[in-house]
Amino acid sequence: MSATVLDMSMSLDGFIAGPNETPDHGLGDGGTRLHEWVFEGSGSGPGDARPTGVNGRVFAEVMATGAVVAGRGTVEPAGYWRGDHHDGVPIFILGRGEPPAEIGGWPLITFVDDVATAMRRAKEAAGGKDVLVHGAGVARLALAAGVLDELELHVIPVLFGGGRRLFDGLPAEQIELERTRVLEGEGGVTHVHYRVRR
Repeated sequence: MSATVLDMSMSLDGFIAGPNETPDHGLGDGGTRLHEWVFEGSGSGPGDARPTGVNGRVFAEVMATGAVVAGRGTVEPAGYWRGDHHDGVPIFILGRGEPPAEIGGWPLITFVDDVATAMRRAKEAAGGKDVLVHGAGVARLALAAGVLDELELHVIPVLFGGGRRLFDGLPAEQIELERTRVLEGEGGVTHVHYRVRR
């Protein structure tokens, strides 16, 4: 059965972006450190990286998803992934207001203004595969609405001390998680998978 799975890299102290984050500097100061695990050992650049070992196995799982849900804060600094996150899967962007004209030529992208609708439509479009969820804002909204099924967190052995935290702004209620997997990856990264208990 298809699941909505948040996939995020974060520092040990919970940051997903460094200080001084702006639309043109989407990961903030030093934020690229959080994604080095994807490129280490691949001998390639960001456009065609394929890590090896445990990191490669986890990355392959991410790239086997059948749809993507993300927020504007994620896709705008990434240039909307030039209209294709991976393998031609549908992309649902959670955002209010008019979509920018630049995405008019990218048929895989659909703007949706409600997180529950975005998750439902993505599951329908994923063809039985999991749905990849990106972005702190989308994660918070999806958890609050009860439409996020799982979390795959890549914990990087670094302390940022400042920046943007993944779970800041959650409602003041406990959300119980069940840890389903812990993998030690290359370069000190720890991949931790959780299922959201309902």
